Amino acid sequence: MRFTKVRLESIAAHLPERVVSSLELEQRLAPVYERLRLSAGRLELMTGIRERRHCAASTRPSSLAIAAAEEALHGIDRSTIGVVVHASVCRDFLEPATASVVQGALGIGFHALGFDLSNACLGFANAMCLVASMIERGEIERGLVVSGEDGAPLVEATIADLLARPDATRDELKRAFASLTIGSGGAACVLSRAELAPSAARLVGATQRSATEHSGLCQGGRTVGADGPLMHTDSEALLAAGNTLAGRTYAEFLREHALEPSTIERFVTHQVGVAHRRLLLSTLGLDPRRDFPTVETLGNMGSASLPVTYALARQAGHILPTHRTALFGIGSGLYCSMLLLESPD
Repeated sequence: MRFTKVRLESIAAHLPERVVSSLELEQRLAPVYERLRLSAGRLELMTGIRERRHCAASTRPSSLAIAAAEEALHGIDRSTIGVVVHASVCRDFLEPATASVVQGALGIGFHALGFDLSNACLGFANAMCLVASMIERGEIERGLVVSGEDGAPLVEATIADLLARPDATRDELKRAFASLTIGSGGAACVLSRAELAPSAARLVGATQRSATEHSGLCQGGRTVGADGPLMHTDSEALLAAGNTLAGRTYAEFLREHALEPSTIERFVTHQVGVAHRRLLLSTLGLDPRRDFPTVETLGNMGSASLPVTYALARQAGHILPTHRTALFGIGSGLYCSMLLLESPD
């Protein structure tokens, strides 16, 4: 996918105030740890995640998305927004689209289309490409992409399920660790026609590839535990398959955009865990100093991880609109999407 008319006019992140440490989760799992003769600290040791953010029990995913969108839309005429895409795994309900809640709360009215787009952790990146294509074709002037991921229900259900099963094994606990890494957060970005935001970073294009033979490695919602849906993840196999797909996609990304690796000044990866990041950077030959990791303190926020990390990197001054920046997204399924941003000049 190549774009010549699209700018990333704004991007914003919203993080819940409540911080939940890995040690706190392990303390709640003390009966399981004691029975299996395990010591606390194992979750952080295996994932590198020290803490994550969680919402209050009554929080809807739309509220996270709305909070981020209010910031992203600051100073922008909302009547020019032609589409609102809610791109989370989490939704307020099955019907109607959570996008309708977001759109209504933001006062984006009659002329704007709205819908949900869900593709595991890759939803936000996919939505950016879809909105960019609409702008490129002249169908809309601006589009809003939002995500609101609330990881607390999955974490709570996983803990309750482990405590309710006196026969839970070490291997089952290990497989549950992926669910315990999940955090909460909201993200929003406005993509615009070039003339409306001439000084904003240019979205050059994207390379997207798939390896759907691995769709069974991470599946959520197939079964229900004591407090809600559960996620089943073969973390080691997913790590290997995802890394292989990322390596193949990166080679295509460089070829399609005529890039040399050394010319990519900054990049942001989907935040899964420390081991995942280390292996990905090694496989792609990327300089860690050009990255901006957040996983140690925010965990895996699903579709919000990539845009939240990018927004925080810009806020910190690590990434500037003038930097040539790559966004590396990957989601269970498996799918991979790599987006390129460049200076508007």
